[in-house]
Amino acid sequence: MTPSQNRMKQLLLATAATFSLLAVSAQAVAATAEDLDRDASQALQLLYKSNPTAKVIAEKATAILVFPSVIKAGLVFGGSYGEGVLMKADKVAGYYNSVSASWGWQAGAQSYSYVVFLMNDKAVTYLDKSEGWEIGVGPTVAVVDQGLAENLSSTTLQDDAYAFIFDQKGLMASLSIEGTKISPIKR
Repeated sequence: MTPSQNRMKQLLLATAATFSLLAVSAQAVAATAEDLDRDASQALQLLYKSNPTAKVIAEKATAILVFPSVIKAGLVFGGSYGEGVLMKADKVAGYYNSVSASWGWQAGAQSYSYVVFLMNDKAVTYLDKSEGWEIGVGPTVAVVDQGLAENLSSTTLQDDAYAFIFDQKGLMASLSIEGTKISPIKR
């Protein structure tokens, strides 16, 4: 294959990945604020039911970001998109989107939910003041897997934020929220 043909092949793969992401990302956009509020509430209940540690952390959290449906797709180049709700004292305090881009060996599509428990005023202030929070920059975020969940209690919580990824559907290897940008949106 000539270098020109190789570049053309890469361009076609990138275009296909972009179109596949656009096709499925429409599913991640809630129709109304009420739909997003309802979906976020249902996602939280699903998380609490499947992971009791999340409920313990929620009781200590200053605010909770809930992304009930994030769609991720890729074919060499990929990305994800979802919309979520910021809850403070069980009331909606704002709406946000979650966006990421990636490249490398990847193929497939999936949907998932994730929740970020903001544990202190520092984390909430950073989210409020920044025009977009990139996970991995700013407040420390611990992604809670089964092993970490077993060792967490209300007395061992020390990070600024804890994230739970759950309700995964579809086929795509590796799932991370590192590098995801969370930005405020109007609803």
